[in-house]
Amino acid sequence: MSSVTLVDHPLVQHKLSLLRRRETPTADFRRIAREISLLMAYEVTRNLPLETIGIDTPLEAMEAPVLAGKKLCFIPILRAGLGILDGMLDLVPSARVGHIGLYRDPETLIPVEYYLKLPPDLAERQVIVIDPMLATGHSATAAVGRLKEAGATQIMFVCLLAAPEGLALFTGEHPDVPVFTAAVDRCLDAHGYIRPGLGDAGDRLFGTR
Repeated sequence: MSSVTLVDHPLVQHKLSLLRRRETPTADFRRIAREISLLMAYEVTRNLPLETIGIDTPLEAMEAPVLAGKKLCFIPILRAGLGILDGMLDLVPSARVGHIGLYRDPETLIPVEYYLKLPPDLAERQVIVIDPMLATGHSATAAVGRLKEAGATQIMFVCLLAAPEGLALFTGEHPDVPVFTAAVDRCLDAHGYIRPGLGDAGDRLFGTR
């Protein structure tokens, strides 16, 4: 899948292994997820466009590169996406933030939208959709489809873990959207969980069951 980038930086892989461990407590899980998301944001933003402006250093004037265009927009898929938002904002604190709320019907596994709040001028912004897991792919596919309806044209999707089934669905529906992930695991189980995975990311982030 040419649109999928595996972020294999040693620190990302090490921290992901810490997240996977059953005994990692909630506080540590949150902290490590934040650290990984910052590192992944660095990779995701590697090719942002630059422009040159004139500035004055303490010694002289110069032409210096700065980001071009409107500010980035991070859009976490609620609720688990919030767990990897803060690390990205640590790296890009001026980014705009939108939210899309989806829950997965436990019987059909089909996503149901319940909330949508987006910044203006979405069509002029680089949109980065974030969710810790790309499992069945239904939620991510629905979220990106909804953002395209709202006018987004420059979209990337970032997750910590992906399943082959979810990647196949997502890239089939949105071949124009690059995917960045720290790992592609073996498969989904009968309940739609990634194996070996790390459990339910939302529950582990927020201490729920």
